[in-house]
Amino acid sequence: MTAARRPARPRTDRLLIDALQDDRGSILPLIAGFGALALGVVLLVSAATSLYLERARLFTLADGAALVAAESFELSSVRPTPEGELRPRLTDKQVVTAAADYLERAPGSRLDGLRLVSATTPDGLSARVTLAAVWAPPVLSLFVPEGIPLQVTATSRSVFG
Repeated sequence: MTAARRPARPRTDRLLIDALQDDRGSILPLIAGFGALALGVVLLVSAATSLYLERARLFTLADGAALVAAESFELSSVRPTPEGELRPRLTDKQVVTAAADYLERAPGSRLDGLRLVSATTPDGLSARVTLAAVWAPPVLSLFVPEGIPLQVTATSRSVFG
């Protein structure tokens, strides 16, 4: 009895199988891609954190300026209301002057492009202060050379008695 011969596989199938099983060097592009992605995420998160902190600093300044402006009334301007309560009266001039003085002396007022947009008293009892500044990303400022404008408004009410 002679053994039946199996047909020999074509040589091209063997080379293809060897090529598919050979995975040397294929991890390097994956590492480079994930490294670039991780670096992008870190830069984006640091920029977002910086923006949040800058806006919080600007709002803190506006809040302080509004509080100082709301308490800048003259004692001679305190008048009784029909209900018998004593209420101070603010003027726009007092609010602007007090807010500007506060911003000159405030320790955190070294923000880029900080300016007093408006300072008013809508009802004679409250002070509304609007500040603006410019934020620049800490690392990616090349992409945003002029920075991003920020604007916040804070309102504070006078309390007397």
